[in-house]
Amino acid sequence: MRETQGNPITPGGFTAMQARYEHLLGTERPQIVEIVSWAAGNGDRSENGDYLYGRKRMREIDRELAHLARRMKSARVIDPAQQTETDRAFFGATVTLADEDDRETRVTLVGDDEQDAGAGRIGWSSPLARAIRGAQVGDLRTVRLPSGPKEWEVIEIAYG
Repeated sequence: MRETQGNPITPGGFTAMQARYEHLLGTERPQIVEIVSWAAGNGDRSENGDYLYGRKRMREIDRELAHLARRMKSARVIDPAQQTETDRAFFGATVTLADEDDRETRVTLVGDDEQDAGAGRIGWSSPLARAIRGAQVGDLRTVRLPSGPKEWEVIEIAYG
């Protein structure tokens, strides 16, 4: 699982993406269609806030549905538990890093669609993820940040 092409995503991330798509398509969009239909029947549409907002929200939902459909179509589901080279940092790895000041940070390498920096999940194509791909415990990796280069040491790698 060294090479991760396309749009890699964990099974949990793909499930969450599908759930969002189904919620938008099966719940939110029908509710907005009902509001727009009701508002359209109230007469002058040019000054009808419910109608105007509903149409705007429907366009937003349709855009998000199209985006999710494209991302799901190009998704390549990869289960981190199936990783065979567990001594190296690849997709799905949870990596503990230490910076020059010995401050530790724990990050999990996930698909770009499921990244959440606040929760420690960084996107596969982020600068930090690119820097630590393939690293082993003890390796030093430099990340080029807007504030300048920063060096990290790999302390621990875990999967699952």
